[in-house]
Amino acid sequence: MKRKRYEMEIKKKKTELQIAIEELSLVIITKPADNTETTHIPLRPLLSFCNLIIRVLDKIGPTMAVLRQDIDQNIQSLEKLWETDPCVYSNLVEILKKEMKEGTFKMVASCSKALLWLTRTMDFTAGLLRLLSKEMSSKMEELVEECYMTTLKPHHGWIASAAFKVCLKLVPDNKTFMDAIGARDESYETLREDIDTLSSLLTPILKEIYFVLEQYGLNRLKSM
Repeated sequence: MKRKRYEMEIKKKKTELQIAIEELSLVIITKPADNTETTHIPLRPLLSFCNLIIRVLDKIGPTMAVLRQDIDQNIQSLEKLWETDPCVYSNLVEILKKEMKEGTFKMVASCSKALLWLTRTMDFTAGLLRLLSKEMSSKMEELVEECYMTTLKPHHGWIASAAFKVCLKLVPDNKTFMDAIGARDESYETLREDIDTLSSLLTPILKEIYFVLEQYGLNRLKSM
C-alpha cells in the first residue's frame, strides 16, 4: 500500500521531501488540558515519514547502510505492535505506557526503544537537511559528520561510532546529493524552501516526542 502510494506520488513528479511534508502535515498532536488524559501523538504518519527518511538516506550512500537497516527494523517492530490493536496503538504514547507497565520498555527489542531510535534518526535527518540548506557550499562529508556528532554520536557506543567514521569517506558531494533529493527541474532555492518547510513541521513534533520519552526515562539510553 505504501509503495503504491509512493510510486503514484513520484509519477506526479513530487520529491521525497515534498511527500514527507505532506506526511508530517497529518501529524496532529493533542495535549490534554490536565493530567487526566494521555497526550495523543499519531503513530502511522510518523512511520510513513520514517519510510521516506530511508529513501533520503539512501541518497547519501553506503555511509547510512547500518542506520537505514536499524530504521527499517524499528519501523517493522512498531507496525507489528500496531497491527495487534490499531485503535489503541494509533497513539505512540500508549505503546510506552504498555511496555512501562510490563517492565519491558528498556529491553533491546522493545517498541519503546524502537521509537526512541526512530526519533533520534528523524532528528539527525532534519539536522542534516537544515545544515545543507544553510551551508550549501560546505562539503557534504563535513555536514554529515557535524550533524552526527550532535545528534547520534552521544548515544552510540564506540563500535557504532567507529563504523560510522569509516563509512564517512563514501559520502557523495553536495551537488550529487541535492540533485538526488530534489526534482531535476527544481532550483536549489525551491529545494531550500522545501527543507525549511519540513524543518518547521518536524521540529515541534520532535520536541513533543522527546518530552514524552523523557517522562518515561528513555531519552538517555545508548546503543552498544
